[in-house]
Amino acid sequence: MLASISVAADQPESRSNGRREGWKLKVQPGVDASVVKPGDVVPPRVVAPCKPGKCPFAGQKVTVIVSKSTIAHAIPELKAEFEAATGATLEIVQAPHNEHFENFISDASSRAGAYDASIAGAWWVGDLVAGDYIMSYDKYYNDPRFPKWNVDDVLPAPRNLLFYGGKKYMVANDHDGQVMYYRRDLLSDPQHQAAFKRKYGYPMTVPATWAQFHDVAEYFNGKDLNADGIPDNGVTMALKAGGQAMFHFMSLSAPFVIGRDNPKLYWFDPQTMKPLIESAGHVQALSTLVNLVPFGPKDMLTADLGTSWDHFLTGRAALAFSWGDLGALAQQEGSKVKGRIGTAPMPGTREYFSLVQHRWVKTEGVNVVGNNTGGSWAGVISKYSKAPEATYYLLALMATKEKSEVYAVRGWDGLDLGRYYHFLPPHGTGRIETYLKAGWNEADIRDYTNAYFQTFSNPFQFPYLRIPGAFSYWQALDIRLAEAVRGQLSPEAALKATAIDFEEITIRLGRDRQRHAYRASMEF
Repeated sequence: MLASISVAADQPESRSNGRREGWKLKVQPGVDASVVKPGDVVPPRVVAPCKPGKCPFAGQKVTVIVSKSTIAHAIPELKAEFEAATGATLEIVQAPHNEHFENFISDASSRAGAYDASIAGAWWVGDLVAGDYIMSYDKYYNDPRFPKWNVDDVLPAPRNLLFYGGKKYMVANDHDGQVMYYRRDLLSDPQHQAAFKRKYGYPMTVPATWAQFHDVAEYFNGKDLNADGIPDNGVTMALKAGGQAMFHFMSLSAPFVIGRDNPKLYWFDPQTMKPLIESAGHVQALSTLVNLVPFGPKDMLTADLGTSWDHFLTGRAALAFSWGDLGALAQQEGSKVKGRIGTAPMPGTREYFSLVQHRWVKTEGVNVVGNNTGGSWAGVISKYSKAPEATYYLLALMATKEKSEVYAVRGWDGLDLGRYYHFLPPHGTGRIETYLKAGWNEADIRDYTNAYFQTFSNPFQFPYLRIPGAFSYWQALDIRLAEAVRGQLSPEAALKATAIDFEEITIRLGRDRQRHAYRASMEF
């Protein structure tokens, strides 16, 4: 995911009693969650200062470009430690989200080398590799001169995003994926359970299908869910055009299209690059999304991510589906749902439209599909870096276990869990004490880590698009989704228009080039 925040990164960093000092973190209302306060958990130092005259990268400078967002938060924390260990200096350039990609591409294409690294979105990699703008770090990975981290610690689904064409390009950092959040206290309340069964004819449980999700959202909509005397909502989503609504649709739509005989076909026909986005499965998924809109707040169609998160964190919605940030933010001071926030994998379906058989296929159980939806923001090294080794040292330092364990339990740094040591036994080697020390509720911890382990270890995964122009395709989808949820176009018409938009982008970028990239990235 990507939310925005301002960090004063040009001030020196120091440590006092484990608290951060010397730089400020500024929340931007409407984009960040504003009802909870950032905590003071900081990662430990893991590398020692170099001895005078023996600093490995003395006199070098590493410049990192990062979006003005929560993702920028962890970088300033590394500055003093990195500079003391290497003799190099670290400069951090923050760019508006809609300028970051273009600035980095422009610098690399001109071979200027002003930026040594970018904390990049995973969907950028297709463009970056195709343009020969970034370098693989394979030759540095096992070199003992650099901080050690283990790529095999990352669960298989998010690990795949670190590679492209069999080479390592992204240094592990953030691990995005969406899950469902629900009010555990509401769904377990005997009075609500009895009333729900009378209305719908079946017991209310944690929604396993999107049909059940719809019924639970409908049931709770209009009820006072936080005892403030004001009617609340069944669901909250961020559906603002130009925001992140397309990500929500991707996660929701996955089980309507992906299934046992079709693990990969979703975006395009790999032989012709014909868009598949207007299939019956996609249309049914968009209809499902549109039908949830009446159960959300009135401003949901214009809501940014932070606004939607605030609605849930203040106890004003029964259901949500989003990134790991929301589960972690719920543990912070100001949250009204700590100890009451259940987490589960995204709901599924009992049938999917097979793009292989061109028909609906019923499933024996619930068809649940995992996802890596989001940016999974991680460092890449410019091919034109003037200090590639020092740059890799910085990114590897950020990827170490000691750092990542802390990043994963904080809600305000945008860096989500995804490595085996983030998960409790028997799934992983993590320790519940790591979460408890950060202020988490124990029941919330167990739900949260279990849901993410199931999401990332599911053998069926939503196909992540990583080809040149990926974000152009996604922006086109986002615009059409907005027209559908506002009632301006039917789901069928919106997705038909999306397919036309996709074709125009493919023609502009070159069909043969796009087909080759798509087949390689999806391993067809």
